[in-house]
This record gives sequence, C-alpha cells and structure tokens, in this order.
Amino acid sequence: MLDSVSGISSSTVLWYASRATGVVALLLMTAVLLLGLLVTRQGRLPGLPRFAVTGLHRNLSLVSVVFVVLHVLAAVGDSYVHIPLTAAVIPLASSYERLALGLGAVSLDLMIAIIVTSLLRRHLSRRLWRAVHLLAYASWPVAWLHSITASTDLRHGWLFLLAVGCALLVAIAVIWRLSAASRDVPRAERVGLLMAAVHDRGSLKDRLMGREAPAPRDGREGRDGRTTPMDALAARERTGRR
Repeated sequence: MLDSVSGISSSTVLWYASRATGVVALLLMTAVLLLGLLVTRQGRLPGLPRFAVTGLHRNLSLVSVVFVVLHVLAAVGDSYVHIPLTAAVIPLASSYERLALGLGAVSLDLMIAIIVTSLLRRHLSRRLWRAVHLLAYASWPVAWLHSITASTDLRHGWLFLLAVGCALLVAIAVIWRLSAASRDVPRAERVGLLMAAVHDRGSLKDRLMGREAPAPRDGREGRDGRTTPMDALAARERTGRR
C-alpha cells in the first residue's frame, strides 16, 4: 500500500534518501553560512548571548556534515547507477554525471579542510586558520551548483524555488556583510582612536581629582603638555645649586 502511494520501494529507497538528504544538507549549509555572516558582524542574535550563538553555529555545522555524509553514502549505495566512493572526494573520478559529481567532491573537500583546521585551531596560526575558514564562502556556491546540476528535482517546481531562495538569501547576506565591512574603521585607525580615548580619559580623571600638571619650565614639556620626568630632575638640580 505504501509503495503504491509514495512510489518508494526497496529498489528506490536509496535514490529518494540521496535526494532528501541532499536537499536538507543544502538548507543546513545555507543556514550555517547565513549565521556565520551574521555572527562575524553582530556577534549575537536577538535574545541569545554570544556563546549561545557560537554554539548554535557549531551544532548546525556538525548536523550539516552528518547529512552530507548520509547523502554521499546513499548515492554511493544506490544500485541504479555505479558511483565509486572515491568520487566523493576526488573530482571527476566518476563516469556518471562527471561534472556534477566533481562539483560535489570539490565542495566536500573544502568542507573537510574547514573541519580539520577547526579541530587543529590551537596548533595553527590565526592567519592560516582564517584563510582556510574563508573557504566556506567558496564551498557553498560549489555545493549549490552541484545540487542544481546533479538533481533534476531542483530544476523545477517548489524545490527550484527553494534553491533560488537560498541563493538570494546568501547573495543578500554577502552584500550586506561587504557593505558593512567597507564602513568599518581600519584596524590601525581603531588602535589610534582607542589610545587617544584612553589618554583623554586619563587627562579628565586627573583634572577631576585636582591633579593639574605643573607648569613646564624652560619650555620643555611632554607631548601632552605635562612636565616630563627629565624636566623634573633638571629642576631639582637647579634648585640644589642655588
């Protein structure tokens, strides 16, 4: 009865499983990318502390990896076509849908590189880790192209609209992130502004506590108008000579 209604049988269950896990994996990867773009800019979500957002991003990443693995295993195990397991990580290793499966292999390789470097983050320099982690921005569009070229289901109907919606969301998020980054103050300028703010705060504190800087002597003074330690020592020597 179930076979006649759903069309799922023992010979097609892996085919349907491969398609279903692929769609879910695409949705999860989209959510991970969007959340990553938001976290790098805002650091938190409304109603959630920073550590909760970081944990959500990490857990979604792990779940997406699980569905990618299930997608690969279901596709390899499907007897309808022969797809070697090596095609999952070696581009163009399969004679079936060579380009589409090659894109999937590239996306999976990028994802593996991100996972490995994240696990070894303590042993890597921040520059190297960040450079590899930026591959996530390349992994998603490659995975999206793999989904469109490998699955005919994503080329029409509501699944096509779903795929286009994911692409639009990612494009909007990337444009927003780039525009926000262009308005950010450069790091060197931020350091200068921070040091100036600390200096101004210290000067204000001294004035409020009545510790005005002594008047400079012989025209020698510090950069901020205060007498330097060398000036104070010279004044003591002159006083002693008198």
